[in-house]
Amino acid sequence: MCRNIRTLANFDPPATEAEVRDAALQFVRKLSGTTRPSRANEAAFARAVDEVAEAAGRLVASLHTSAPPRTREAEKLKATLRSRKRFGTPAKTAPARQAP
Repeated sequence: MCRNIRTLANFDPPATEAEVRDAALQFVRKLSGTTRPSRANEAAFARAVDEVAEAAGRLVASLHTSAPPRTREAEKLKATLRSRKRFGTPAKTAPARQAP
């Protein structure tokens, strides 16, 4: 699955239409194998994004859970910590040398 597609269910506030559409776009890009369709395929690509976004929106809206809602800030912090654990903290850059 594409790494850019994020979980959208059980958030407070709920996922926006833009977030659902962005996930649909990433999904269609992954399925089609292209980030930008040719002119001949533009209409089919756009229609697929619209249909996937509609289905995804219905799915996210219909899901029910007993778990407490997540916040975007907490999810961002968890992702940052996972990244640091996986890749380490970035090295500090040396100060630039001044010309004599």
